[in-house]
Amino acid sequence: MKPTKIEWAEAVWNPTIGCNKVSSGCNNCYAETMARRLQAMGNVDYKDGFKFKMLKERLDEPKNNKKPTLYFVNSMSDLFHEKMEISFLDSIMETIVQTPHHQYQILTKRPHRMRGYFIDKNIPENAWLGTTVESYQVKNRIDLIRDLNATIKWLSCEPLINNLGKLNLDGIDWVIVGGESGFNARPMKEEWAISIRNQCNKQNVAFFFKQWGAWGSDGVRRNKKINGSLLDGKIYKDYPNLKLTSPTF
Repeated sequence: MKPTKIEWAEAVWNPTIGCNKVSSGCNNCYAETMARRLQAMGNVDYKDGFKFKMLKERLDEPKNNKKPTLYFVNSMSDLFHEKMEISFLDSIMETIVQTPHHQYQILTKRPHRMRGYFIDKNIPENAWLGTTVESYQVKNRIDLIRDLNATIKWLSCEPLINNLGKLNLDGIDWVIVGGESGFNARPMKEEWAISIRNQCNKQNVAFFFKQWGAWGSDGVRRNKKINGSLLDGKIYKDYPNLKLTSPTF
């Protein structure tokens, strides 16, 4: 098990690595930056930088962890990348099914491919299916997952780079919001995050505010730890109601 600093998960599992940019949320990809760093350090898996790769030797990693764990799947890639082989994706799902004591958070910027894969398949009960909605230009991604028969369906509005406007959260169980970090981070306005929070409250959807990132609620750039995660003076770290095992933090 590889522990993670991601606030809403306990560990990461990366059976694939590498990706390519598909929308504005990818502009300052942290995973690409990390991959280049690992490449420079001589990490064999990243000898080709951020090139997409399927790593069969990682398929059984969760099976070796007997402690119930909330996994974020593919923090360094996208499970529904165009170069993903269906047979390998099937093997990933087999691992998920064979480890019902774990919960798996699957997030994609390619929900059309997620939908195409799951539309005629049984979705593992311990798989959370999510998509990234970083701007109003990609709100249509929500429609591609809302009716999938998953235990938990969720949205990651991170990095939130503009106002999403009115949201139809029908079928959605959880929404995460966060600002961008890093040298080229784009600021997030407080009213954008508050609008999402209010709509989650109105539509009975769990709301999790991760962080402000490089820019604070006052529009000042500083260390993200100093900016913290207060929204409108409060901490919001809610999780969806699970039909299975609840995460322990």
